[in-house]
Amino acid sequence: MLDEHLQANRNLWDQWTVEHEQSAFYDVAGFKAGRDRLRSIELAELGDVSGQSLLHLQCHFGLDTLAWARRGAIVTGVDLSEKSIALARSLSQELNLPAAFVCSDINRLPDVLSGEFDLVFTSYGVLHWLRDLSRWGHIIAHFLKPNGRFYIVEDHPTFRMFTTEADTQIKLANPYFFSDIPDRVETTGSYATDNQGEAASFYIWNHSLGEVLMTLIEAGLAIEFLHEFPFAARAKFPFMEKGADGWWRLPAQYVQIPFLFSLLARKAGPQCAQLADRFANKTHCTGQHQTRTRWHGAAV
Repeated sequence: MLDEHLQANRNLWDQWTVEHEQSAFYDVAGFKAGRDRLRSIELAELGDVSGQSLLHLQCHFGLDTLAWARRGAIVTGVDLSEKSIALARSLSQELNLPAAFVCSDINRLPDVLSGEFDLVFTSYGVLHWLRDLSRWGHIIAHFLKPNGRFYIVEDHPTFRMFTTEADTQIKLANPYFFSDIPDRVETTGSYATDNQGEAASFYIWNHSLGEVLMTLIEAGLAIEFLHEFPFAARAKFPFMEKGADGWWRLPAQYVQIPFLFSLLARKAGPQCAQLADRFANKTHCTGQHQTRTRWHGAAV
């Protein structure tokens, strides 16, 4: 039984699935014709995934999951929305792309899915739907094989601090650190429909970059890289400009802020089997893994 927050969010994604299937943003017809949904960041940073088992968390109706299947991965997609999963299964069958899809709240996923995976993947607009980030980290670790990889490319938490004024100025509007109380949001339509659609309400939880990092470390994962990018997958502000590479950027006269980050972590192998215990006991890992942060000024 879902609580009121998750039930509202499930209802929202059921509604959005119907709207998104017909949207230009998702371009289902183009995907059926062979257009690749995956972007240059994840393609460059993950490389060849052919033959690897891939678990896609918060997959919506599975277009990116199926895009990885086209590249040879053995894929399983997970989403909270029953309508999303039903559409994903239908597309898998129609396109003859083998894929398993599971309808589940991430927190309950070990109750309905078994096995371990070479890669756990999630992307673009996922973290703020998660209330319990610590549970999320342990779920990821649970489903990874030893030395398996976790990868996320996601909206940077910093950009949520800002809003626009008079459609030309950026101003500080929100704190970086939020309480555990969710924000209730009223909306009409969605990010994919230019806010055209039925009215709905939903709940989100904000998480800092430090919280994401420590969640994964405390779950026993070793961070291999953290990258930050001054461009977005869609226009966050009305005056952003789309480049020839498909990424949206602020015009040059604006102070540049991070819009995306990507992170790769690996489940500890035998050489660091006690990593999680060390952090739990407030000691330091002295293994060979380290965090590397880099600012990318151009598209990968």
